[in-house]
Amino acid sequence: MPASARALVHAFLEREFIRQVEFLAELVRVPSDNPPGDCSPAAERAHELLEGLLDLEVETDVVPASVAKTNGMISVTNLIVRRRFGRGGATIALNAHGDVVPPGQGWTRDPYGAEIIDDPDHGLVMFGRGVAVSKSDFATYTWALLALIELEKHGVPLNGVVELHFTYDEEVGGNLGPKRLLQQHLSTPTLAICAGFSYAVTSAHNGCLHMEVVVNGKSGHAAIPASGVDALEAATDVLNALYSHRAELSQKQSKVRGIETPTLTVGLIQGGINTNVVPDQVTLRLDRRTIPEESAEEAESQLRALIESAVAHRPGITLEIKRIMLAEPLLELPDAARMIIALRTHAEEEFGVAIPVQGVPLYTDARHYSSAGIPTVLYGAGPKTLQDANGHGADECLRLDDLRKATAVVALTLADLMKGN
Repeated sequence: MPASARALVHAFLEREFIRQVEFLAELVRVPSDNPPGDCSPAAERAHELLEGLLDLEVETDVVPASVAKTNGMISVTNLIVRRRFGRGGATIALNAHGDVVPPGQGWTRDPYGAEIIDDPDHGLVMFGRGVAVSKSDFATYTWALLALIELEKHGVPLNGVVELHFTYDEEVGGNLGPKRLLQQHLSTPTLAICAGFSYAVTSAHNGCLHMEVVVNGKSGHAAIPASGVDALEAATDVLNALYSHRAELSQKQSKVRGIETPTLTVGLIQGGINTNVVPDQVTLRLDRRTIPEESAEEAESQLRALIESAVAHRPGITLEIKRIMLAEPLLELPDAARMIIALRTHAEEEFGVAIPVQGVPLYTDARHYSSAGIPTVLYGAGPKTLQDANGHGADECLRLDDLRKATAVVALTLADLMKGN
């Protein structure tokens, strides 16, 4: 990237910094908690703000209320912005989600206040739910696009299309956001950069399988236990089998930096009628995290067989096994390398530290792009870890210097990927 182009981006973002911060603050001030998932008002405000900034149409995809309800939400509206530069070239999608987890307890500041303080160690810091995960990247990606338009005005040759995909259902899996945009052919990108943090390029992440297991027996009086079929006793066999399997999983190591082993957690148990009644039904909820080397589908088949085998010797016991959610891992596809190289190069220049390429053990809706064969990485504004930002916790925050530097990284990366011939 010519020094003049970098200088142009820096000068532009310096001039625009206050406007960029005000834009982010306006997004934080509109609640978009999911659950309950009534997110269209937040999308409408984002739409209004974007049209005030860009001399471009902001397309809206209003998800039918019945479809939103089926996916556990009240209202969802997706936003798409498209800008062509030159001729030919890649179509690069920049995706961030505007739905957030509810604030919860423990906040010392208004979770919707977008309050800014001047911290002696970190400079200006904004507080608010979603300010890091991931409303910040609405601002990152919007101003990266604006910076590209500035480069074009100064004669920097660029070829390709940049699309902003701002969606609102990541907290429930992304089926109504990225997956819908791709399946409905509302967008056909060739590369994707999705919301992330500034100090690493994320190239892979775990998948996740949620299952419900209902163990059915027969109630009976506790004074005569043989009059019933004890569902809890059978559920104990299931639990023992699951925990033995968890120990086996801990021996399987991922080759992806930042990701260790598959995990299995029994997160919820419900059952029984009363103290003096043989329990007739016990329900278990399972969380199985799959590493990138695994198939979530195969993990599900393995668990089903394990659970069925655990109670096969118990007459009168029946099972109901249901998939609640399945998210495949994010895989690093071959053509992701050029995005990774560009992001690392510019991030190391902007932040002055080594920028690793790594995986993360959580899962995101970026996987929908990868599953569609689109090379995808995660990069955006924020500190080294989710914990540093209090992501999903009280007093979620963002260092505004990270926002400005990450925006420059994304803008310069896009310019590299769209170099004119």
